[in-house]
Amino acid sequence: MSGPTALPERALGPPCVPGAPAAVHAWVTRLTAPNPSMMTGPGTNTYVVGDDVVVVIDPGPPIASHLEAVLAVIGGRSVAAVAVTHHHRDHAPAARSLAAAVDAPVVGRGHSLLSVDVVAEEGSELGASDLGLVAWHTPGHASDHLCYFAPSTGWLFTGDHLMQGSTVVIRPPDGDLSAYLASVARVRDDKRVRRLAPGHGRLLGAPTRAAEEVLAHREQRAAIVLEALRQHGPATAADLRTHAYADVGPERSDVATATCWAHLLALVDEGCATSSSERFDPDAVFTATST
Repeated sequence: MSGPTALPERALGPPCVPGAPAAVHAWVTRLTAPNPSMMTGPGTNTYVVGDDVVVVIDPGPPIASHLEAVLAVIGGRSVAAVAVTHHHRDHAPAARSLAAAVDAPVVGRGHSLLSVDVVAEEGSELGASDLGLVAWHTPGHASDHLCYFAPSTGWLFTGDHLMQGSTVVIRPPDGDLSAYLASVARVRDDKRVRRLAPGHGRLLGAPTRAAEEVLAHREQRAAIVLEALRQHGPATAADLRTHAYADVGPERSDVATATCWAHLLALVDEGCATSSSERFDPDAVFTATST
């Protein structure tokens, strides 16, 4: 799910139109689910990857018309796996129905809210004809978040890790900003990555720059949160939100509060703040340290 702040656009390829398959590569077809919203943008992207044998990434929400469209793109081809990037309700709920329809396993990291048939660990390989996929564990947005990398093309299917034109929500306790920043830095530093295929929005070029922009934005926001804490703390995340996210409207108050909390927890990790209680207490009071 997307966050409250827009980032520079580096979009490539056709726009995302729900219900309209888009051949974004010789071996990749994108289908956008009809679930547009403030949080999902034009909708959740499902990718059918491969030639004679395919992997379906993120079948999305349980919408019958979307499932029918995915099955139509698959046609008579064999499906090696129905892979999910993470357990969130806009990405994974249709996985079990699709897997039953095509006689394929559900593959993912696994989560208390998502049962999988095959657990994808860091480095697990998924077959899609000659276009093999490798699972990257990229926690942060969600503890079970995976990206799928195609070494032969340099494509990285990013789910909610990196997306077009927006930051992503980091919602503790399952979300962890410190882990997220490390996972984004991984994309920045891997020069094999040539294209990002996100779970929301269009393809992204210049992946190193896209990752750098996200990291710079988070650094700027961290500075804002820390300064707000120094001026208005000790405070809870909810108390601090209006000061640290003054640019965010009331319609995104819940999202901004969650991300403010994530930033405060990261500041504790960095030694810039202290918390009055255990790590994942939403009512914890944070105080800026003197450093």
